[in-house]
Amino acid sequence: MSCAAPFIKRSGELKLTHHYSLEFAKQVLTELKTRSTPEVLEFILTSDVLLDAASRGVFEIVDLFLKHYPELMWDENFARKLKIKVVEGRHIDLFRLVNADDPIRYLAKKNEMNFVLMGAVAKWSSRCETADVSGAAFLLQRELQWFQAAEASDPSYKWMKFLEDKKSYWEVFAEEREQLLKEAGQWMKDTSSSCSLVATLIITIAFAATFTVPGGNDSYKGIPIFLKEGSFIVFAVADAFALFSSVTATLMFLAILTSRYAIEDFLYSLPRKMILGLTFLFLSLAFMLVAFGSTLTIVLNEQFKWIYIPIMLLAAFPAILFAFLQLPLYVEMVESTYRPRLYRPLKLRK
Repeated sequence: MSCAAPFIKRSGELKLTHHYSLEFAKQVLTELKTRSTPEVLEFILTSDVLLDAASRGVFEIVDLFLKHYPELMWDENFARKLKIKVVEGRHIDLFRLVNADDPIRYLAKKNEMNFVLMGAVAKWSSRCETADVSGAAFLLQRELQWFQAAEASDPSYKWMKFLEDKKSYWEVFAEEREQLLKEAGQWMKDTSSSCSLVATLIITIAFAATFTVPGGNDSYKGIPIFLKEGSFIVFAVADAFALFSSVTATLMFLAILTSRYAIEDFLYSLPRKMILGLTFLFLSLAFMLVAFGSTLTIVLNEQFKWIYIPIMLLAAFPAILFAFLQLPLYVEMVESTYRPRLYRPLKLRK
């Protein structure tokens, strides 16, 4: 408890500092409202306060300034600098904010803005390694999403030349992330190999259980003795689903292992295969435990009528533990692949 107390104290102090800093900014803007708007706008545009807040990812300050002075986005030079700072820092919520505030007047100069953004996205720096992304594969996927967002208006931009360089934006982007691509590919291979091993073991168990049914078979007709028991039906169905799910999971992981590992594959193809593989792996594990629990119920039910209660509890524990350990990774992968925050529009403020 003594070790946790300083951490809790520091967290409280940081939250308190953040709260009072925001309140101070509100008081400053309230005071500035008493002065003429052109004078205040000139002060904000020349002081770089807002650009510094955007570079550091302070969403509340940027949102507060734009809420009080939406005219700031009418300055083309400032809007360009603001978007560059946001993209260079890979601040997703700020990117959604400035896009929501991006007025229709920029349609005439949309091409110029896209070239600027693609230049900021193509280059790699340590600031691209955001804390909300775990693992090289997710980081590479996030970088690809940033590039896709920058070229959203016209996909042909990716093959245009990067300033005076002879290479295109896409070539510069891929070249800057060669090491990240190797790390992401290695992570995919290691994860797929480990999961496919587990799925193969489940296949072996489920396949063997098909021919060694609980209670055995009738010596004359070969029909299972407990065929008419409800628990046996549960066992048969669960074992079949466990076998089919584990086979499907193995095929998904084999598809990952035999992929070409091109940089484009990390945007949708490989993450989708990994999601399907993990989904069917979890299902196969759950069905295997159900089959095991139903087998014990068949064998012990005659002696212990209450045995199904502890069996259900014990069988549920590994499934819950697996879900608890793998769920954060799974949720992050699903959200990053099928519903990335970068593509979600931010509602305009009233």
